[in-house]
Amino acid sequence: MSTQTIDSAMARRMVEASAIHGASIIGRPGGWSVMLKLGKVEKLLGTQRTDKPRMWRSLDTCMDYLRNELHIVRVDLLDATHYSDGDASRRPRQDASERMKRAHEAAAYDAWFREQVQASIDDPRPSISDDEARARFANRKTALRRRAQ
Repeated sequence: MSTQTIDSAMARRMVEASAIHGASIIGRPGGWSVMLKLGKVEKLLGTQRTDKPRMWRSLDTCMDYLRNELHIVRVDLLDATHYSDGDASRRPRQDASERMKRAHEAAAYDAWFREQVQASIDDPRPSISDDEARARFANRKTALRRRAQ
């Protein structure tokens, strides 16, 4: 089975070996993809572990990736013919909002809990020892038993 894409790790190695002779940014519904030229063959830059083209929603982030990750600083072609902002096939994940809400609640609880612990540590009132607390509780327990009889 021949692959239709090249993943980033392979593309990086090919750039280092000067095997990539050019790059084009191609507009697609929902974003931008990168076509790499290998001699007379062109292949899309793909995602890890799949044979699907890698997509960027922003042209800036696509170019930043090429420059910073693959060290490709020259683009031969920018084709926006089929570019559109939205992608009908891409649906937002329904659980993302709920997941973020739970994460914010957890962070808020963690901050509150840490404040409570720090306030307890910083409390200037003298704390009592375990033995003293047990003795006080035993006295209260004895007093309650006497009243109950």
